[in-house]
Amino acid sequence: MKWRKLGKIFDPTEHKLPNNCEAFAQSPQALVFEDFVRIYFTTRAQEANGKYLGHISFVDLNSDFNTVLRVADKTVIPLGELGSFDEHGIFPMNVIRKNKQVYGYTSGLSRRVSVPLETSIGLAISDDDGLTYKKYGSGPILTSSLYEPFLVCDAFVAYMENLYHMWYIYGIKWIKNAEIDGAPSRVYKIAHAVSIDGISWEKEGRLLISDKLGPEECQALPTVIKLKSRYHMFFCYRQAIGFRSYRDRGYRIGYAYSDDLENWTRDDENVGIDVSEGDWDSEMMCYPHVFNFRDKTYLLYNGNEFGKYGFGIAVLEQN
Repeated sequence: MKWRKLGKIFDPTEHKLPNNCEAFAQSPQALVFEDFVRIYFTTRAQEANGKYLGHISFVDLNSDFNTVLRVADKTVIPLGELGSFDEHGIFPMNVIRKNKQVYGYTSGLSRRVSVPLETSIGLAISDDDGLTYKKYGSGPILTSSLYEPFLVCDAFVAYMENLYHMWYIYGIKWIKNAEIDGAPSRVYKIAHAVSIDGISWEKEGRLLISDKLGPEECQALPTVIKLKSRYHMFFCYRQAIGFRSYRDRGYRIGYAYSDDLENWTRDDENVGIDVSEGDWDSEMMCYPHVFNFRDKTYLLYNGNEFGKYGFGIAVLEQN
């Protein structure tokens, strides 16, 4: 593949966001309209104790992605109540149209004591074209289980081959390395589930994508698109330890393809996009999202510092 970068298209520090959020526009996810694209992202509000709460917001961009038409001025989805799975944030949210509604698949965060957090996947539904969402229930629709013991999140949902397909991630272990990071680090992999209605899901129960960096490689944010007769998955991957401090251990964009939605071949060499030199995405590229708009295929992604200063976009020029 060959992608052409169009540059950074949104910086949250240049706009007033609800919930007292001042920075971060992480994991951009597109909802396509006829004349513009609504892009949801997770932004952060800092509490008095120094910890963050993750909130969902959005920006509407014109068809050329160079003009901000609207920024959310109120809460898109409220955080969970005391003790709930999304009490301390939502990161990220993937959206899909279903009839006249928009389904938002959320990743709820709750803090832990021995490790930083736990995550599960929830569902929220919009009846006003994606301006606001009401939670389907107070609990998750997909969460940890016997062989996926923690950190179930990063849902990407698409309707393909007469089924709803969800690609997501789950944790396989927590590790410590005080010399590099100090706090426990998580290792997570990509998995797959299917559904008839987009609400009740059946997990496939196996690893999908082979490791490139070894068994402690972290794989995140899968996004899948069909081009011609082949399915293409983009995701981000990194080392489990030292990714915050060392450029060569940070996130990069990975790629895999499939002809049957079951067997995936990893092929990072042909992803067609990489970090820049001396730019906003020179240290890392992470949290990809692929979508079609006006007969073109686009890739949204975050750059340095995990999207603290926004996200950019690239267009597919060759497949």
